[in-house]
Amino acid sequence: MLKMNRRQFAVLAGAAVLTAPSINKAHAAEVTLKLGHLANEQNSWHKASLKFAEDVAALTQGRVEVQVFPNDSLGREMDLINGMQLGTVEMTITGESLQNWAPMAALLALPYAYKSLEQMDAVASGDIGKQIEAQILERAQIRPLAYFARGPRNLTANRAITTPAELNRLRLRVPNVPLFVDTWTALGAQPTPMAFSEVFTSLQNGTIEGQENPLALIQSASLNEVQSHVNRTEHVRSWIYLTIAEQVWQRLSEEDRGHVQEAARRAQEIERQQFLQDEDAIRVDLETKGMTFVDVDQQAFADGSREAVIDSVDPELRPIVEGLFSN
Repeated sequence: MLKMNRRQFAVLAGAAVLTAPSINKAHAAEVTLKLGHLANEQNSWHKASLKFAEDVAALTQGRVEVQVFPNDSLGREMDLINGMQLGTVEMTITGESLQNWAPMAALLALPYAYKSLEQMDAVASGDIGKQIEAQILERAQIRPLAYFARGPRNLTANRAITTPAELNRLRLRVPNVPLFVDTWTALGAQPTPMAFSEVFTSLQNGTIEGQENPLALIQSASLNEVQSHVNRTEHVRSWIYLTIAEQVWQRLSEEDRGHVQEAARRAQEIERQQFLQDEDAIRVDLETKGMTFVDVDQQAFADGSREAVIDSVDPELRPIVEGLFSN
């Protein structure tokens, strides 16, 4: 891991010298931003993060360096969020977990609220998205810079599950998100909040029987080795933010803030292109590795979860949620 980062830094440093030979050495690496996330090196988030680091270095002429740490190697998501608030971590990729501070972040990952990627984009980039970002900034002191798409979340297990009635109190790992716990409880599972880094081992030793995640994370975590079926619930279409600690943002010059924001905009475009390329290829790869894809009664899951979803969100959000369900 350390060797990779050094090599990456060397490449970026070399690129900066080639593209900007007049850089004043006194300005090099005035600020170092550590960006930690949970995905592996093949994930579109990581590839976009490397592009972000490259562009930040080029645009700031080496004044700002971004170091990228995949695989939870800088810490787990909740630890990174806490670290950003304490001033010990600069950046992470995070989403609905922020609802522990900002209730509107629950809107990033509402079961069956967004029926298509296009509908999700309209919300994320529109007025509701701007309100979400403002609340995260105000209440969590974390600034969203860009958002990345996430593939639909699917339920994996060692058997086919086509209706909620077939869950039969399945011991199911979910992220530390109250909405997910309430939703899967209502559907008939036994949800267990757990860090993603613990999922593989817990499936292996039988602590849990299933989990739910986008295909990219199912693949990157090699869950095909401990799960046989992908039940295509597609229960959540969501997005996730590339974020920076607000106190770190305030320490950047106005010029460099502009450069960092521009690099984030480019990273968002790169991630979307990569995401769309990856989804089909990932399914083929997982099937080749032995996973069975199962079509499920998505309407039954949607009907079974709707009341729990509406009841679980903050009362001030319920009119927005009801509006999303009716679209």
